[in-house]
Amino acid sequence: MSSFQKSNSLTDFDAVVVGAGFSGLYMLHRLREAGFSTRVFEAGDNVGGTWYWNRYPGARCDVESIYYNYTFSEELLKEWSWSAKYAEQHEILSYINYVADKFDLRRDVQFNTRVQSAQFDEKKKRWDVQLNNGEKVSAQYFITAVGCLSASNVPKFKGLENFKGEWHHTGHWPHEGVDFQGKRVGIIGTGSSGIQAIPVIAKEAKHLTVFQRTPQYSSPARNTPNDPEHLKNIRKNYREIRTKMRHSITGIPEEPRNISVFDESPEERQKVFEEAWQKGGLLNLTYTYNDLSITPEANAIVAEFIRSKIRETVIKPDVAEKLLPRFYYGTKRTIIDTDYFETYNRDNVSLVDVKEAPIQEITATGVKTADAEYELDMIVFATGFDAMTGPLFKIDIRGKDGVSLKEKWAGGTHTRTYLGLGTAGFPNMFMLTGPESPSVLSNMMVSIEQHVEWVFDCISYMREQNQAVIEVKEEAENTWSKHCREIADQTLFTKTDSWYMGANIEGKARGFQIYLGGVGTYRKICNEVAEKGYEGFILTASEKSAVN
Repeated sequence: MSSFQKSNSLTDFDAVVVGAGFSGLYMLHRLREAGFSTRVFEAGDNVGGTWYWNRYPGARCDVESIYYNYTFSEELLKEWSWSAKYAEQHEILSYINYVADKFDLRRDVQFNTRVQSAQFDEKKKRWDVQLNNGEKVSAQYFITAVGCLSASNVPKFKGLENFKGEWHHTGHWPHEGVDFQGKRVGIIGTGSSGIQAIPVIAKEAKHLTVFQRTPQYSSPARNTPNDPEHLKNIRKNYREIRTKMRHSITGIPEEPRNISVFDESPEERQKVFEEAWQKGGLLNLTYTYNDLSITPEANAIVAEFIRSKIRETVIKPDVAEKLLPRFYYGTKRTIIDTDYFETYNRDNVSLVDVKEAPIQEITATGVKTADAEYELDMIVFATGFDAMTGPLFKIDIRGKDGVSLKEKWAGGTHTRTYLGLGTAGFPNMFMLTGPESPSVLSNMMVSIEQHVEWVFDCISYMREQNQAVIEVKEEAENTWSKHCREIADQTLFTKTDSWYMGANIEGKARGFQIYLGGVGTYRKICNEVAEKGYEGFILTASEKSAVN
């Protein structure tokens, strides 16, 4: 029997996919439509991925809705309308549920099921997959669609188990919601999720205490309802827009101005920055000049502009001073907000600098820092994720000779992949938006579609050519990893401790894990690899083909 034919057993598949978010569902759709038997395993009880788990107050996308959706179906594009420039979590979750219904995807998704381990059997040339319910399944291809930000990071604070109030992590928010009315709430962390949640919680809570370790750069989102006429024009020109997105730097159909910050006078720069600030959005400030992420002197100019805006907005000078970021702008996640800095002008909001006075422990009644105790009824952890590799390490993935992925990537200063799609020693395994791909520094929807389509084309090629195994060459992996590092080292990203570098996780090896060459360039490289018969991979024919 060909390895691509459906088995009578419900436990043998052509492909197993882990995760029913945007990438997992699209992967399922493409494979199933081509006749590959495919099963998706999802830990949650429904589809949605990051938008299923992250239901915290204020959660919304920071990429414009009209660009943050699937583009593979023109019919789908015409059917769905986004209500606002930046969609809220519940609307994005409604969208992915709509997609799952439209393409009847749930029938091949097994919910409430975690993949505990996956082992490549070198004799059978298949993956043996162990599930948390005791079931075992087998697949020729093992595809991870676990997302880059799905392994929540709850710091191991002393005494957390003694806290008598309720506590929640933004990445695992209760589906029924949380009532802040009349409560003294403490929120630990001021990254993207914290900055989105803080203004919303402050409007409901009796008092909100923000425990800040690192102040952040953030600019206004300027969110507005979508104009129906604008959406109509977008749909009319979407083919052209989609092409621009796919060949752009970040997956958004806009490009930075091709000019240095030093090519214009201070007065001209101020006007450019001000216009970008008033326009709002994710990339308007970042795209004002082409050297902001490369030259420290250029970066210092835009950084000081944002600090001046914080000083203008926050009434109390001592609070404003605590909110002023000092690292290179743009080298941590670029954040946009709605009334974040304005929130610190409220009488019911306090800011605590935990770099100056670190948190010592969680007590039964609140949080104790080096110089004070804060009585709280509730604690919100907005402490982010063990990014990139963390979600993969939650599964015991073992390739050839029983070597685990965690063992392979442990101890070094850098994760090693080829194109972010595969890694040597792990045959027939693909990672969607994996380490060393554009992933989190791009419009994820564009990167997801590109990865899914590349993997689908590869698996289809394997079937057509009667190939049983595809494996990354170690030399290709080393060359790609070196290339990623060389690009990153030309920027300021590697000069800042961030979750991009793994710096937010105690004991995690430092290393920049994202390809910075742009999604358009990356797409071209991946296409060339495929056109050259999957250069950098070793393909092994099936036994039937080899005999013939």
